[in-house]
Amino acid sequence: MKKSFIGVRLRRLREERGLTQAALAAMLEVSTSYLSQLEKNQRPLTVPVLLKINAAFGVDVQFFSEDEEARLVADLRDVLSESQSGESTSVAEIRELATNMPAIARTFLRLHRGYREAVDRASAMAARLGDDWAAEPPRPMPFEEVRDFFYARQNHIAALDEAAERLNREAGLSAAAAHVGLAEHMADRHDVRVALVEPDALDGMHRRYDADNRVLHLSSHLRPGQQAFQIATQLAFLEMDEELQRLPGEAEFASDEARALARIGLANYFAGAVILPYGRFLEAAEQLRYDIERLGRQFGVGYETVCHRLSTLQRPGARGVPFFFVRVDRAGNISKRQSATDFHFSRVGGTCPLWNVYEAFARPGSILTQLAQMPDGRTYLWVARTVSRSPAAYGAPGKTFSIGLGCDLKHAPKLVYSKGLDLQDVNAATPIGAGCKICERAACPQRAFPPVGRALAIDEDRSRFDPYPVR
Repeated sequence: MKKSFIGVRLRRLREERGLTQAALAAMLEVSTSYLSQLEKNQRPLTVPVLLKINAAFGVDVQFFSEDEEARLVADLRDVLSESQSGESTSVAEIRELATNMPAIARTFLRLHRGYREAVDRASAMAARLGDDWAAEPPRPMPFEEVRDFFYARQNHIAALDEAAERLNREAGLSAAAAHVGLAEHMADRHDVRVALVEPDALDGMHRRYDADNRVLHLSSHLRPGQQAFQIATQLAFLEMDEELQRLPGEAEFASDEARALARIGLANYFAGAVILPYGRFLEAAEQLRYDIERLGRQFGVGYETVCHRLSTLQRPGARGVPFFFVRVDRAGNISKRQSATDFHFSRVGGTCPLWNVYEAFARPGSILTQLAQMPDGRTYLWVARTVSRSPAAYGAPGKTFSIGLGCDLKHAPKLVYSKGLDLQDVNAATPIGAGCKICERAACPQRAFPPVGRALAIDEDRSRFDPYPVR
C-alpha cells in the first residue's frame, strides 16, 4: 500500500465533529501523540486506522482517496496553465495544495470559473458596444455543463441506479429479451403500447412518444438491446420524473437548455442501469475479468453501452474498477467523456495523438491495448476499439467512433486485457499527455502546439526532430 498522509483531512474531520485530539484518539484506540503525528503528516495513514475512522464516523474510505486529489491536481493545472503572469507553478506545489488544502483548491477553481464567465461577458459587451446593449451575455456551453455535472458525481447516480435495479427485478427482465419484458411492463404499468415502425415514418428518429394515443414508436431497424434502451429511457420520464427534476435543479445550471440536456442524460443513465442492473452486471464483469465483448453478448447490448456502464460502477461498498470512458471521432473531437475517478481530459486543447484511441481508426473492429504514462508519472491501461453505425439508407452518411476505456495500472491485473503485458516495466509505457497546450513533455515529436507559459528555444542555426523546443 502506498503511504498516504492525510493530516489536514483528519484534522478537519475532527474539528467538524467538535472533538479534541484526546477524544478522537480514544475513539480510534490510538495514543494522543500518534494521532498528533498523523495530523501533522509525520506518520502515514494505515489500513487499520482507516477502518476505525470509517467505523467511528461512517465516512466513505474515498474521503481519504488519492483519486479526488488527482482530480484536483488535474483541474488546477488546467487553470494555472492559462495564467499570463509568466511564473510557472510546479506540479509539486499544485499537489501540495490539493493534498493539504482541498477546500481552498476547490474554492480557487470556483473563483476561476467566475472569472472566466466575467471575462466572456466583458468580451461580449465590448464586441456589441453601440449595437445591442440588451443582448444576453454568453453562457457556458450547455453540453459542457452537463459533462461537469456527471464528472462531479464520479459518473455514479445512486438514486437512479437503485431504482433501475428495482425495476429490472420487479419486471423480471432477462438479459436475452429485456426489450420484451420492458414492453410488457410499459403496457401493464402505464397503458402504453410499443410499436415498431419504419425509420422513414419517424423522420430518422429512434424513438417518438405519442402521449395522446399512449404509443411509443420505435424504429424497426433497432436491435433488441437498442429497443430495450429506448423503452427504458421513456420509462425514466414516466416513472422517475421527480428525480429527473430534482437532480438538475440542485446543480444550478445556467440555462434551461442545460437542464433539459441533463434530464435526457439522467434518463439515459437510468436506461443503461435498467438493462445492465448494478449487482448482476458487476458480478458478471468480475467473473469475466471485464471482457467487454463477452459482457455484450451475455447482456445483449453493444460494445459502447458496456463500456459506458463499466464507467459507472462506483456504488459505496460494491465498487468495480474505476474506469474512464471516452468517445472520439477521426478529427479528435471528444463527443463523450466520463470518469469514475481521476483521469483528466483537457479543456485547454486537443487530446494526445499518441493515445491508442486514435490508432484504433487504422485497425477498425480490433481491440488495441496500451500502457500509457502521464507526465506526472501515473500509468494507465487503455483499451480502444472502433464502433460503426450504418446509415439507414444508401448514400446517407454513417458514423464511426473510437471508444476508449482506461484504468489506473494498479487495477490492470483484474482485466483480461492485461494478458501478455509486462505491468512491472514502466518504461514500456507510451508517454502521453492531457493535451499539447498543457503537456510538460519537452521533447515530444508529435507536439501540435507549444506548451502554454513556456518560452520557445528559437535558434535559426539549428533544426530539431521535435517541434516547439522550449527553453
